[in-house]
Amino acid sequence: MKNKFLLYFLGLLLVLFSLNSCGIYRPVSVKDAPIDPKERIKKNMEEGKGFRILDRNKSSGKFDFASSNELWRAALDTIDFMPLASANYSGGIIITDWYSDDASGKESLKITIRFLTNEIRSDALDVKIFKKDCGTSQNCAMYEEKGNLILEIKKSILKKAALYKKNKLKSKGKDLGNTGFGN
Repeated sequence: MKNKFLLYFLGLLLVLFSLNSCGIYRPVSVKDAPIDPKERIKKNMEEGKGFRILDRNKSSGKFDFASSNELWRAALDTIDFMPLASANYSGGIIITDWYSDDASGKESLKITIRFLTNEIRSDALDVKIFKKDCGTSQNCAMYEEKGNLILEIKKSILKKAALYKKNKLKSKGKDLGNTGFGN
């Protein structure tokens, strides 16, 4: 009986020691934590360390619509002449269908725009252009286009997005002096 108790006690000590070394227990300095319990709760909720069962102050939710994202709107406006195969705002991708502006249809383009961030900056977009060349016997060769057309599309999207952002800030009556857009 004594051996069994000793074994359980050692096992419990081993478990507690291993849990302590895993970082579950982290001592917190009084300087880092607010004294007021409501402030501590607020800080923990902002840091994602807590949850609430009944949150009476919570609104129905915040929804981001595609029309409020300047980069998304600018991309759709830039390629509005092309038919869309897929546009997934939550997935951050726009794919056009094959488009040809000549009557023969021997040469077609397909554009894919992937959004890497919602911020208006040069590395926010990944634009790929695919080209399909079909000969007289309908043997088609497809390849990814490289070059200036990709840069031109990116530049056009970014310019339009910057204008949309500027107009949105002007309509809200914000000071544009520190946004980098000018007046």
